Amino acid sequence: MIKIICVGKLKEKYLIDACVEYSKRISKYTKIEIIELKDSNIIEEKNNILKHINKDYIITLDIAGNMIDSPTLAKKIDRIFLTNPNITFIIGGSEGLHEDIKKISNYKLSFSHLTFPHQLFRVMLLEQIYRSFKIMNNETYHK
Repeated sequence: MIKIICVGKLKEKYLIDACVEYSKRISKYTKIEIIELKDSNIIEEKNNILKHINKDYIITLDIAGNMIDSPTLAKKIDRIFLTNPNITFIIGGSEGLHEDIKKISNYKLSFSHLTFPHQLFRVMLLEQIYRSFKIMNNETYHK
């Protein structure tokens, strides 16, 4: 199962539609759950995130994290699923992630040194997860 914990709600219909579409595509391969938490201060966001974390493998999205390509992400997800049935991705709010969340992270992932809007980033993450499953299953999509 893939779980995505996101601080902030999607407002724009086109972003909601994109997330729904990629979630539907991913659901062919694994269960997916998206948990939206309200924007607040970083301490409250930390406490709300912690309420949704189990013994999952935790990947935090962090600008200072590891930058990898799509095939490497696919291999990483595939390897994680060998030992853990659940992966939780965490996208922080506008203030980033609290240090306590970063400390419990199993892996810190960065898509770029650029800063992206959190709502758009959720679509980008879902697309990369979908791409990973296509790569893992040797299906055409990734070029």
